[in-house]
Amino acid sequence: MKITLKPIGVQVVVIFGASSGIGRIAALDFARRGAKVVVAARSETGLKSLVEEIEAGGGTAYYQIADAANFEQVKAVADQTIEKFGRLDTWVHSAGAFLFAKVEQTEPEEYKRLIEVNLLGQIYGAKAALPYLKKFGGALIHISSVEAWRTVPFQSAYGASKHGINGFIQALRVELAHDEIPVAVTQILPAAINTPIYDKGRNKMPFKPRPVPPIYHPQIVSEAILYAAENPVTDLIAGGAGLGVVFAERFSPRVTDWVTEKVGFVGQKSDEPQTGEFAGSLFEPLGEFDTVEGRFSDEQLKSDPITWLATHPKEKNVLLAAGGVLGGLLAWRLLSKTRENNDAGTGKNER
Repeated sequence: MKITLKPIGVQVVVIFGASSGIGRIAALDFARRGAKVVVAARSETGLKSLVEEIEAGGGTAYYQIADAANFEQVKAVADQTIEKFGRLDTWVHSAGAFLFAKVEQTEPEEYKRLIEVNLLGQIYGAKAALPYLKKFGGALIHISSVEAWRTVPFQSAYGASKHGINGFIQALRVELAHDEIPVAVTQILPAAINTPIYDKGRNKMPFKPRPVPPIYHPQIVSEAILYAAENPVTDLIAGGAGLGVVFAERFSPRVTDWVTEKVGFVGQKSDEPQTGEFAGSLFEPLGEFDTVEGRFSDEQLKSDPITWLATHPKEKNVLLAAGGVLGGLLAWRLLSKTRENNDAGTGKNER
């Protein structure tokens, strides 16, 4: 079944989890491209400032406060979108909570809350959006993580939720294809991204957490999201280092265990002390972190050739063709040189 998606400029797009980080920059980018944008999150201050920024740039936006862990609130976002704009073309679910602690430090209610936000929230988003996406055709875009493949120390709850997203999407995608429902289901798997999640996540360690380098600008993930909104695609890794994580896990989980143990502990430890009792935004929103970027702006990479190639297939094919031609020319030149040398050697022997 062929799925055709509308150009972004005529789309109505919902971004859930838009008050900060990846969701915020995606909303800004959709609006700049002409889409009508509905943004949802728990932080009203973040949503208000986002809508003001979009409208100041000439875009159209509407916000609604909602908790991803509450299905009725998630459904209300979809219903209000239809009521206000008449249709829904793309649903981007970016809402996520973060907990940085060892397994022994993590309480059952903390696991429960994080799974409700990160996993059930993604499921609730799909359930709320699908009835409308089925009518009009469209894209369902889930923001996951390369931790859907390989989880690191101190992030057992977060990694478990991302593994769950991967399993849910696999089943959903097959069911929709079987029933010939024209909805593209995409999983975006970011690598280490410089978002405020490392500042507003709940932290029980005596130091502030940091992502293992390389660290990428959120813009790289936004570009992958916007590509998926116009082009049916299954999985997109945002940030080339994430490709290495996935390949390593597929090739040898045991070797990846060893690497994760050696890198995961020291790589996530910053020099900034923390009380070890930071409550974070797990249960309540923290408005002071309603920004696109986190505190690693001096380290982040603002471009990534791997993601660029994945989201520019025509240019990729041109480069591959050019590389093939260049390789052919080099091979022909080497072969010609070898023949010349052989001929010269044969001539010497004859004399």
